[in-house]
Parts: sequence; C-alpha cells; structure tokens
Amino acid sequence: MSLILASTSPIRQMLLNRAGVPHEAVPAQIDEAAMREALAAAGASPRDMADALAEAKARKVASRRPDAMVIGCDQVLEFEGRALGKAEDRAALAAQLARMSGRTHRLHSAAVIYEGAAPVWRHVGTVRLTMRVLSPGYLSSYLDRNWPGVADCVGGYKLEEEGVRLFERIEGGYFDVLGLPLLEILGYLTRRGVIEG
Repeated sequence: MSLILASTSPIRQMLLNRAGVPHEAVPAQIDEAAMREALAAAGASPRDMADALAEAKARKVASRRPDAMVIGCDQVLEFEGRALGKAEDRAALAAQLARMSGRTHRLHSAAVIYEGAAPVWRHVGTVRLTMRVLSPGYLSSYLDRNWPGVADCVGGYKLEEEGVRLFERIEGGYFDVLGLPLLEILGYLTRRGVIEG
C-alpha cells in the first residue's frame, strides 16, 4: 500500500525521508483559515482544532486516493487558552514574541491516518514550551536574522535552528515541536507492517 503525506511541508517530508519511510507528498488544499475560524466559533479547544485540521487534510487527500494510506498533520499553538495562527507580518510576529517572552505556551501536534478513505488512527502530542525573557535588542536581531524564514512557523521559531535559543524549558516530544508526531506514526506503521520493524 502506498503512503501519502497530505502536506508539502519540507520539514515533515524531511523527517519521514530521514526515518527511511517511502512516501508521496500531496497538498490537501483545504481552506485552513476558514476551518480555524469555524472551529473557534464553535468553541473547539486548540487541541481539538489541531486534530480536526489534521483529519480534514487526510480526508481530503484520501477521498481522491482511497487506495492509499494517508497521513494528515496539523499543529496549533495555544497561548493563554487561545489558538494563535501564523503572524501576518514581521511586526505582528515581533509583538507576538514579546507577549510570549518569559511565558509558557503549548504546541498541539496532531496526526490522523486514513485508510480506505476512513480514519484508522489518530494522535495528538502536546508540548509545553517556556520562553526565556527576551530583551528587545535580541528579539529585533533574531528577526533580522530569521525573517522571513520563520514566517510560515506558527510560533515564529524553528527549534532545529536559532529558535531553540528562545527557550529555557521544553517539556514534551521534539518531533511534536517540528509538527509531526514521528515516533507514534512510526510505531503505528510498524505494527501495521507498512514499514519494517
């Protein structure tokens, strides 16, 4: 059975590639912003929002490829009980990081697997991240060096790059921060015999 990642995220593809998991990347093409708004209006928690978005992506691709096993993923940042989206521009990201400075937020990293156009497995990993108190000077120089590379990152940082310097404590899975609960996915694929283990 072929395996499809319902995403064109370079980091998610890289993680599967480095783990030796053959797959095809296919964009889900859902209106993510509209879904987030509808879920928020319905009172969905940030964790449930991540799960619903991951399922929507898997379902969309699986409807076109019912012969394949499809992995849908999404990540939602929760700060002060609310889901935060990607910052619209550098100024918005600077303001967001300043608010998060010295505080703790959560990243909910969800994955849903569809097989035969039906959901067969799901997982949401949650990581607690505590930022250092960031000086205005460092925050500005951080953005000078990393913008626009972090523009598509929900928290404005890449843990595998300089973004790790923003934090004093991280509690949870490293791969969850990168947006793919890799260990859990590999465990499921191994148990199913999709990959050798």
